[in-house]
Amino acid sequence: MAKSAHISETPATQFLKANKVAFTEHPYEYLEHGGAQHSAAVLGFDPFTVVKTLIMEDEKARPLVVLMHGNRTVSTKKLARQIGCKSVAPCKPELANKHSGYLVGGTSPFATRKGMPVYIESTILGLPRIAINGGRRGFLVEIDPQVCVALLGAKPVQCALMEP
Repeated sequence: MAKSAHISETPATQFLKANKVAFTEHPYEYLEHGGAQHSAAVLGFDPFTVVKTLIMEDEKARPLVVLMHGNRTVSTKKLARQIGCKSVAPCKPELANKHSGYLVGGTSPFATRKGMPVYIESTILGLPRIAINGGRRGFLVEIDPQVCVALLGAKPVQCALMEP
């Protein structure tokens, strides 16, 4: 098998570098539908510190990004209420790919194709470091969560539900 390009070269990591953000790279063996729980397990991270990047849409089909703990789900009702929408629902994978410019499972909130509002579960901001997708399946970057507010204008929300 040919040696792949240096893993850090994604639009997300180029964006982080351009903004002088310190990050560490954490490649892992991607598992289809493994999600944040899988990456946390193989990398030895607490799933609470692994942050999922979810592409959702409001009732008018306007896309938005939600950053959520790896072991929590989004209460779409709570989220909709807090952001002043009637409803919020996950985008279909093909649409999420189109909005973000990334493949589902490798979605980073950094350097998305479309500028979208970003919402972050407020408890994430209390963590010293988070692991978040670096723009490719099987690739997380570890950063200070405040970067999401500083560079993405992420607005804190409280919409976390425990995973079933």
